[in-house]
Amino acid sequence: MNNIRFGFITAVAAAFFLLQVQPICGKTIRRTVDVLVIGGTTSGTAAALSAARQGVSTLVAEPTPMLGGMLTAQGVSAIDGNHHLPSGLWYEFREKLRSHYGGTKALATGWVSNTLFEPHVADSIFKSMAGAEPLLEVFHGYHLVEIFKSGDTVTGALFIDGQGKQLSVSARVAIDATDLGDALPMSGTPYRLGMDACNLTGEELAPERANDIVQDLTFVAILKDYGKGMDRTIMQPEGYDPAEFAYACRTAAGQKISAGTMLDYGRLPNGKFMINWPVNGNDYYMNIVEMPYKQRSEALRPAREKTLRFIYYIQNELGFRHLGIADDEFDTADGLAYLPYHREGRRLEGVVMLTLNDVTDRYGSSQLYRTGISVGDYPVDHHHDCRPEIGKIPFPPIPSFAVPMGAMIPSETENLIVADKAISVSNLINGSTRLQPVVLLTGQAAGILAALAVKAECTPREVPVRRLQEALLSQKVYLAPLYDVSPNDPDFELLQRIAVTGILRMIGEPFGWENRSWFFPDRTLSVGEFSRGLHEYAPQVEVSDDPAPLTAALAAELLRNAGGDIAPCKSSQPLTRREAARMIESALHPFERPVDFNGKFLK
Repeated sequence: MNNIRFGFITAVAAAFFLLQVQPICGKTIRRTVDVLVIGGTTSGTAAALSAARQGVSTLVAEPTPMLGGMLTAQGVSAIDGNHHLPSGLWYEFREKLRSHYGGTKALATGWVSNTLFEPHVADSIFKSMAGAEPLLEVFHGYHLVEIFKSGDTVTGALFIDGQGKQLSVSARVAIDATDLGDALPMSGTPYRLGMDACNLTGEELAPERANDIVQDLTFVAILKDYGKGMDRTIMQPEGYDPAEFAYACRTAAGQKISAGTMLDYGRLPNGKFMINWPVNGNDYYMNIVEMPYKQRSEALRPAREKTLRFIYYIQNELGFRHLGIADDEFDTADGLAYLPYHREGRRLEGVVMLTLNDVTDRYGSSQLYRTGISVGDYPVDHHHDCRPEIGKIPFPPIPSFAVPMGAMIPSETENLIVADKAISVSNLINGSTRLQPVVLLTGQAAGILAALAVKAECTPREVPVRRLQEALLSQKVYLAPLYDVSPNDPDFELLQRIAVTGILRMIGEPFGWENRSWFFPDRTLSVGEFSRGLHEYAPQVEVSDDPAPLTAALAAELLRNAGGDIAPCKSSQPLTRREAARMIESALHPFERPVDFNGKFLK
């Protein structure tokens, strides 16, 4: 079946709608801003902060009382990935967590992550960061109901809260940072939903035909240790059967583990436990993506009830009666997270689409690595255990990767940027791009892109790739996921610039749950390796198979052949890759050469 969905709202319809709300204008809050961020999710919070810090007026509207999305309101307070790729707002957020809890080790409380924390602490950090920005206004309790457009251009949005009060926002640029890509159908922006067909993406592991199956979602609970001897057992949920969770104390590979080990998966500081357990635990399959917002809460009730049954199983069958639902995290009727952890929703049809092939074969037919704006190192992780008919997908190992700029930009709609999990990626690679640090960094890039467009009085698609990358580099953000070149390296920006030209290639290494891409700055390189990299930049440079070490003299000669401004050199000492990068930068300034959204050199 065709999994492309279209939603169209014309300018005439938007105008008609505005006329309808005039009689109740006393209940409508009106704002005009440079940048509107739809959703205070993980990416939305980052986008709002980064846009405001660029000096443009910014507003973010969020339906829950929390900022941070997955990290807070959805309770997924254990960071997946990017432990060795600390940069930008991800680094800033992590440092504030370390400061709050007293260091790095204080966050390594559970075995699923190196960074675990209480959701309300993360919320307080994000709110403190937002409160420090005079150009940022935050509205809680409002969800999106309408996108305003003029022709193909988004001009703002309408939100409503639980009491019927409306928030009408006019904006020069809007960012869809919702979990499910809710602004896409409302703005008439093409998108995909579910599994892509292999003939669309070229991925061998994709199904022959597209379908609308999304990953399992989870209603996360935070349990709290109320002390031995305490009984915090909840009322037995309706339909409870201990057989439902009889195999919960096992690894994904089926090995038996103790109940304590299972709980330690998400052990948080201060005696709390994140209950987001995928193995016969509280994952739940349902697809509510196209459902109207007001109907979702009731539709999600079975997912909430499954988590409550799992909690009762932990308390009653496994003997952890002293662990009760935390009373200081979520102000909901059942104490569970405000929203489910959606692993997947709509995915934009962008000017480019990142696929699994682009990640497994970085230097193959694609040059998208040249346009990177955020990075990740998590493997391809899909949750489909609640739909066993899908079967296990044998995902190949991958290296760390970069998200391309064009994945945030619609192929058609203007002045709309897409962040969070709705960026233009294939269903398969969404299993890696959906993780919190990647989404946080993508949101940061989205906010900066919006601000650059506002300042230049152009559309986001008219902002040059290198201009956005320059702005990110100035904030010590990775463009390329160099495991061995940290932002503290004195040549960080230089080596990032050279890496995204491809003249000196990264070496990818699949490595468990922390995949890597190495630059090896202090290794020497061969003449052949150097000539192959230069050939893509300057085709007049002939490719050589010479395995001899590259010397400064040979490097200068090849750089002159490439059109570089460099004097002859007589040194016969082998060059390191760091030294070669410095020579490339000085002679060619290759990063200054523009590239298109596909990463192809324009001059």
